[in-house]
Amino acid sequence: MAHVSDLIATDIDQYLKNHEHKSLLRFITCGSVDDGKSTLIGRLLYESKMLFEDQLAAVVSDSQKFGTQGDDIDFALLVDGLAAEREQGITIDVAYRFFSTDRRKFIVADTPGHEQYTRNMVTGASTADVAILMVDARKGILTQTRRHSYLTSLIGIRHIVVAINKMDLVNYSETTYEKIVNEYLAFAKQIGIQEVTFIPMSAFKGDNIVDQSPNMPWYHGTTLMGYLETVEVDDERRQRTPFRMPVQWVNRPNLDFRGFSGQLASGIIKPGEKVRVLPSGKESTIARIVTQDGDLQQAVAGQSVTITLTDEIDISRGDLLVEATAPASVAKQFETTIIWMHDEPLLPGRTYLMKVGSKTVSASISDIKYQVNVNTMEHIAAKQLELNGIGIATINLDQAIAYDAYADNQDTGGFILIDRLTNSTVGAGLINFALRRSQNITMQHVDVDKTARSTQKHQKPCIVWLTGLSGSGKSTIANLVEKKLYAMGQHTYLLDGDNVRHGLNKDLGFTDADRVENIRRISEVAKLMVDAGLIVVTAFISPFYSERDMAREMVQDGEFIEVFINTPLDVAEQRDVKGLYKKARRGELKNFTGIDSPYEAPKHAECTLDTTSMSPDECADIVIDYMREKNYI
Repeated sequence: MAHVSDLIATDIDQYLKNHEHKSLLRFITCGSVDDGKSTLIGRLLYESKMLFEDQLAAVVSDSQKFGTQGDDIDFALLVDGLAAEREQGITIDVAYRFFSTDRRKFIVADTPGHEQYTRNMVTGASTADVAILMVDARKGILTQTRRHSYLTSLIGIRHIVVAINKMDLVNYSETTYEKIVNEYLAFAKQIGIQEVTFIPMSAFKGDNIVDQSPNMPWYHGTTLMGYLETVEVDDERRQRTPFRMPVQWVNRPNLDFRGFSGQLASGIIKPGEKVRVLPSGKESTIARIVTQDGDLQQAVAGQSVTITLTDEIDISRGDLLVEATAPASVAKQFETTIIWMHDEPLLPGRTYLMKVGSKTVSASISDIKYQVNVNTMEHIAAKQLELNGIGIATINLDQAIAYDAYADNQDTGGFILIDRLTNSTVGAGLINFALRRSQNITMQHVDVDKTARSTQKHQKPCIVWLTGLSGSGKSTIANLVEKKLYAMGQHTYLLDGDNVRHGLNKDLGFTDADRVENIRRISEVAKLMVDAGLIVVTAFISPFYSERDMAREMVQDGEFIEVFINTPLDVAEQRDVKGLYKKARRGELKNFTGIDSPYEAPKHAECTLDTTSMSPDECADIVIDYMREKNYI
C-alpha cells in the first residue's frame, strides 16, 4: 500500500505515472543494539500510511504479547519478523521495507546492532545511499557506533545522519545532545567522514520524525522525513565514470546471434563506440545494444542489456567490457581492506574463492599488514582476522583480473571471499591498489620444461601426498613408497614433516596459522619438484581440507595423489612412539592435532590405507599399484 493521495480516487493513471517517476532512495539504519532502529522504521511506515488496517491491528495485538513499550504500540514489531527477534527484542537478520511519500520512494534496510551480526550490517550497507546511525541519548557513542561509522565510511556511503534517539528519556536535554554531537564530530574527523547531519529525536514518541517537535524548541534543523525527502542523491554519478560491464552470460540463442549480457556497472555506451575486453586486452566496436523491448541507442549505468560486437572475439563470463580510451587495470596482487564475516578466522596462506563482479578466482592472503582498532583507529599487528575484524591485507590471485580501485568504482573494486568447501561468504573486501610487483614480475620462459624433464626420466611427475594423524604411520609408509619407486628406477624425492621443520620451516610453530603456512611452503616446493619431472612423496599431518586442496590446485589435474592414512585416534595414541600424545594430554604440548586441534579427514582421497589391518609394506604396495594402474610409472 502506498501513501494516501487524492489522485488514487480521482485519477489512478496519473497517480501511477507520478509514482513511477519518483526518485528512489535506499538507506540503512545502523548503530548499537537497542538504539531504536526497528522502532524508527516502524514509525516511518506508520507515519507514511504504509500499513493496512489488519497489519496495524496485528501489531497492536503483538505489542501486548511481545512488546517492550507497556500499553503503547511497539513499532519495532513491524520490522522484527523472526520469532527469535521478537522473543529477545533484538534485530538479527537484515529486514528490507519499502515505503513512499509524495516526493520520493524509499527502500530501508534495518540492520542488526549486535556485534556478532556486523556481517549482516555490511550486507545492508552495500547498496545504500544514506546511513542513519542511531545513538541512544542515554548511552552516547559506543563501540558499535564507531564500528558502523567506520564501515559506512569504508563502503563509501556519502550521506550520514546521526539520529540521537530516545531524547524523551533524557528530558529532551540540549546539553546531552551537544555532548554527543561534539564527541561524534571528533571521531568522524579521524575516519574522514565529512558530511554529517545530526537530528535529536524520539522514534517511539514521534519527535522530529515527520513534524518539528515542540519538546525541543532549541533545535532548528530538519526533521528526519524532511531530510530523507530532500537529500541530494547523485543518480548520475555512476554514469559520469568510464564504461564498465561485467559479462554475466554469453547469449547465443542460435547460430546467427552472439551477444554478451550483463548490467552496466558504470558509464554510458552507444553503438559505434570502441570497447576493450579485459583481461585479454582485445578491442572491438559496439554493433547493437539489445533488450527484450528492442534495440537501444544508448545504455546507462544500472541497465541490463545484451551487447553485440562487430568482431568475433573470445569473451567468457567474468570478462569485463570497458571503455577503450579509459580502460580498467589488470593485476593479480593487491593491497585490500578486508572485513571478516566468519566464525573461523582468516588465516594467511589459506586459499579462498574471490568473486569480483561475475569473475571468480582462487585467492590467498599472503600477509595481514595490520588490523584496525575501530575505537581508537590504531593499527594493530595481527596474524589472523577474527569475526568482525577489519584489516589491511595483501592478496594474491591465481590469475590476473580486471579491476578499478574501490574508491573509483565500487562494482569493479569490491569483492567477497568464499569458503571453498562450504561456499559460505566469509569476508568482504575493497581493492585499494595493485602491488607494483604484480606488473613488474612475470614468468620467465624456459626451453627445457616439465614435459622435457619428465620424458627424460620416463615417468609422469606427481605429488603423492600422505596425510593422517601423528603416529598413523605416514613417514614409515612414505619411506617405503620411495624405496620401492627408487628400486624401480624412478626419480623421486621425499618431503617429511619433521625434516622440513629443521630448515625451511624452522621458524614456524603449531598454531592454525603456522600450520597453514607450513603446508603452503611445502606445496610450493613440491610444485617446483613436479616441474623438475620428479615424483614427490610427502608425509605431513596436513590437518585441514583447505590446505590439501590448495596443494592439489597448485599442480595440473592428475598430478596429485592424496593418500589418507586412516588410523583411529586411539590406535595412534597407543603407538605414540615420540611420546607426543602423553605430553599433549598433560597440557605440555599445545595445539596438538587430535587432542586440542582438529583433523579434517579427506572425503575423496585417491587411496585410503587402513593401518590397523595392513602392514606398512602392504600399504606401500597399494600406493605403487595405484600409480601403475594410472600410468604414473
